[in-house]
Amino acid sequence: MRDELLTIGRFARLCRLSVKQLRHYDETGLLVPVHVDAGSGYRYYAPEQARDALTIALLREMDLPLAVIARTLAAGPGRRARILRAERDRLAERISRDQTRLTMLERLAEGGLPGYEVTMCREPERRLAVVRAVCTPAGIGAGVGEGVGRLLTALGGADVVWEPPLWGLYPLDLEERMEIAVGAQVPAGGHGEDVPGGPDLVVLPGGPVAETVHVGPYAQLPLAYNALFAAVHERGLRPRGPVREGYLVGPAEAPREELMTRLVIPVEEDTA
Repeated sequence: MRDELLTIGRFARLCRLSVKQLRHYDETGLLVPVHVDAGSGYRYYAPEQARDALTIALLREMDLPLAVIARTLAAGPGRRARILRAERDRLAERISRDQTRLTMLERLAEGGLPGYEVTMCREPERRLAVVRAVCTPAGIGAGVGEGVGRLLTALGGADVVWEPPLWGLYPLDLEERMEIAVGAQVPAGGHGEDVPGGPDLVVLPGGPVAETVHVGPYAQLPLAYNALFAAVHERGLRPRGPVREGYLVGPAEAPREELMTRLVIPVEEDTA
C-alpha cells in the first residue's frame, strides 16, 4: 500500500498547499492522511484525496473559513451548492459595504467632513403605527424596505389615513442583532389595531431634540450622524433613543442623490 501513497511533501506540491497547512488540516480533521507511520509519524496521502485538497486550497484562496470548507466537503451536491451560494451572498454584501465606505472616503478626501447644520428644537408628541424587524447593521436597508411594504399594506387594507413622512426608529447603539421599526403618524384610534398581524401603536413623547437634514444616498447617512452626535456631545447633552429618521423625500420620489432624510435625536431635558 505504501507504494501507492504520496508523502506529505509530494502531496503538498501536487495540491499547491504547504506541508504546514496539511499538518494543520490533519490536526483539525479537515483533511486526514490515509496512513500515519507509527514509528516515524510520517503522513501519507492517497491520490484520490487530491481533489479535496485542491478544493480546500481554492476555497481558502477565497477566504472561506475552515469550518465552512469542512461543511462543503462533507455535503452532497445539493447542500454544497446552498452552502456556496450563502457564502457568495455574504461576499457580495461585504463588497457592497466596502464600496459604500470607498465612496464616503472619496467624498471626505475631496471636501473634508461635510458641513451639516444641527439645530436644537422641541419635537411634538407623535402617535405612530409601526411594524418591527430584527436585523444586523448591514441589513438595515433591507429591513426598512420590507417594513415599509408591510406597513403600507396593513394601513391601506384598514383604510387608515396617515400623515407623511414615514419614520424609521433605531436604537442608539447599533448592535449585531437589533430591533428597528418603520412607522407612520396616525390619528388616535386610526392605527389599524384590528388588522390581524397589523402594526403596533407607539407614542413618541415630545421634548427637546437635536436634528439635521441629510440630502443624498442612505449609504452616506453616517456622515450626517457623525455631525449630529458630535453636536450633541459638544453641547454636553445626553442622547436618548430611539433615534428617528423622517424620510422627507424617498426613493419613489427622487434619485438617490436627491433623497432627503431628517435625522432626530431626543436629548435629556435640562432640569438645572
